[in-house]
Amino acid sequence: MTERRDDIDWEKTTFDGSRREQLRRGQAMSLRQRLEALDQLTDLAARMQTMPRHGDYARRRETSASVHEERSRYAEGASIHTLILEGCTPTPLASYLKALGILRLVAEQADPDTCGYWMDDVFTLQTTQDREALQAFFLDRYQPTPILAPWNGGSGFYPGDNQSGVEPVSRSATPRLATLRETVAAIRKVLARSNIEEKPDLDTKLVLLRHLRNHLDDSALVWLDAATLLSDDKPLYPPLLGTGGNDGRLDFTNNFLQRLVSLIDCDSGEPTLLARQQLPESLFGVATPGQVSAAIGQFSPGGAGGPNGTTGFDSKSGFNPWDFVFMLEGAVLFAAAATRRLESGDTSALSYPFTVRTTGSSDGSTAPDDESAARAEIWMPLWDRPTSLDELRTLLSEGRVTLHRRPARDGLDFVRAVSQLGVQRGIRSFQRYGFLMRSGKAYLATPLNRILVERNPAADLINELDTHYWLQRFRSLARRKEAPARLRSLVRRLESALFDLSRFSDPRFVQQVLIVLGQAQGYLASSPGARENCPPVPRLSVAWSIAADDRSATFRISAALAGLHLQPDDDAKRPSMPMAVHFAPIDPDGRSGWPKDPNSAAMVWHAGDLSRNLHAVAQRRLLDALRDGDVGKPFAHFATAPLVHIAEWLASPAMDTQVDALLRGLVLARIPRGFAGKAPTATPLPVTFAALKPLFCTEQQLRDCGLLATDLRLPLEPSMLKRLWLGSADAMRYAARRLLAAGLHVDTSNIDMTAVDSRRLLAALLVPITNDDLKRLLKPLQPSTRDNEPELATA
Repeated sequence: MTERRDDIDWEKTTFDGSRREQLRRGQAMSLRQRLEALDQLTDLAARMQTMPRHGDYARRRETSASVHEERSRYAEGASIHTLILEGCTPTPLASYLKALGILRLVAEQADPDTCGYWMDDVFTLQTTQDREALQAFFLDRYQPTPILAPWNGGSGFYPGDNQSGVEPVSRSATPRLATLRETVAAIRKVLARSNIEEKPDLDTKLVLLRHLRNHLDDSALVWLDAATLLSDDKPLYPPLLGTGGNDGRLDFTNNFLQRLVSLIDCDSGEPTLLARQQLPESLFGVATPGQVSAAIGQFSPGGAGGPNGTTGFDSKSGFNPWDFVFMLEGAVLFAAAATRRLESGDTSALSYPFTVRTTGSSDGSTAPDDESAARAEIWMPLWDRPTSLDELRTLLSEGRVTLHRRPARDGLDFVRAVSQLGVQRGIRSFQRYGFLMRSGKAYLATPLNRILVERNPAADLINELDTHYWLQRFRSLARRKEAPARLRSLVRRLESALFDLSRFSDPRFVQQVLIVLGQAQGYLASSPGARENCPPVPRLSVAWSIAADDRSATFRISAALAGLHLQPDDDAKRPSMPMAVHFAPIDPDGRSGWPKDPNSAAMVWHAGDLSRNLHAVAQRRLLDALRDGDVGKPFAHFATAPLVHIAEWLASPAMDTQVDALLRGLVLARIPRGFAGKAPTATPLPVTFAALKPLFCTEQQLRDCGLLATDLRLPLEPSMLKRLWLGSADAMRYAARRLLAAGLHVDTSNIDMTAVDSRRLLAALLVPITNDDLKRLLKPLQPSTRDNEPELATA
């Protein structure tokens, strides 16, 4: 049992008591003591300001907790350090590869249980090495990997090459460079045995690569596997390392040797002064003056030099030599592999972790023209849990991303797979890079998007576009040399919209895809040549309409118009005359493919005024219904629009462009029945609209509202549409006679047709409304209630 302490002043243990005690002690101090205490506090504050800050405290606590969960990796009693490498960030690519190189070297040569992860866009090591021990390891004990490329001209193995790196290494005496030195000697023996004295041509290069694979030690093969791949008839080169370890005239391996010679004394193995000066910056981001002036190639566009690279017109390439060394040490983790593609005639193909063809339409810094010249794009994984080197190797070796059980082919496939979790778990996000031709014919690893790995159900909608391979076939049209600029622009905008939809589930992104799909359907409808190679846009499900609903007036009106159809008398028959037939020559029954004998007369929607197009649609539907002997009006609906939205549309002509664009896309999707919005208690619609609306309602709706007797009809002739379109003065008198003959007593005596824009009024009358709204509209105009009810409509 704990013994009670009676000598403790418990009052001082509270916050208030402790504060009072501090004040009493301060008052008892002399002036000199107070000044000394103030100086101590000032020094402490200055030291704390120099300490690095990384992220918020809550996240650091969470990360710290995850670190302690991994103590089982380490020997009992081992001290675990979490080192935040400020010099290692996801961009540029050189910095990302540098982080992987540091993890690899420490795990292989210093602490096999080292783990690494990304936190707040900075790479973090979890290791038994503290800050000083990590620097001491790289300065005193680090043994470089044999990164050599004798198959390239400029590698240092042929006359005329820069020998400032190869020769000092080959004559070195330090054990630190023993593996590298022995590999150089082995390569020279292979070259001598093969009688290769100059840069090999393509056939000789293939033979040389096979000889190297047979004679070099395993330690040298890790680089060969990362930089080249031996296929059946020729070597293949992964895009990460250019064309086998070089980019044009820049050989990465020769520069690697030159950087090593500048950092490690080849005789003693001691670090040079440059190595000691530059290492803190490379690891921890400590500002250090001076950089080596040398080419870094595609890995760091900002450090590659060129016009406007720094102050003045032109700048030279400059970087930290440790960065280049660590960068290539990390690149060896990416090994290529040959895969057999049974679905094609290729005997083998290059497979590389998280690497796909470039999609030039999904980022503001790329264009479709970049695709033909680009090498590829690579998606570098970012993870936020401590990961060992073996786990990272497994991740990269199985770095396959699948979409519908097939490998992702390009950037659009990749982002769709990520949104559907068709990628290995444990990755928090991807940093996307494109190897694009920039600055003449030089390639640069251009940072593109940062893509989070998270489930996005809205991205599943895109799967419907794969029906009959429509999306693939439509995109391939724009890749042809003879493709017109309009088609290229359409495909670019569609790919960008699909890329955004894969990442975000907001209705506006669904609407944007629908808008572009409507334009794509319009292009196919106007181009017989395109229709020969691409079917119409697949009929989309109601999920598209639901996902696109942002409850705006634009959407409600567009959805209500898109759902217009002709309801047959026989309920067993499917609704006919969908709105989509007015936009493209499609099969009205929804069958895939273009019909052999399309009803071209039904295609009345053209570019231009929305009201004119809706007038043409109404005329065409009435004429077709009369021709086919249908007695019902072809204005049955699946969706309705609230009266307040119709009033907003009538008062805002600027909405016509938005309604037109969205309507073209919504006619491609099924509109769910009962799609409606809540109606307000007051609707500032003109009385002209209220008086004429019954003529544009189906007789079944009028009967459901109790406005039309079973044995009576209220037809709408095409001549009435002409009167309204022309703003004829007798349009209202004609309508009044029709309403009276149908038993609808509507007072139209004081309605002035000239008070409204008759063309826009005609367009608004085509928008379906609910039964309650229809009764609410007519109630003030009926003589039996006009004197007792407040008017909801104003002239």
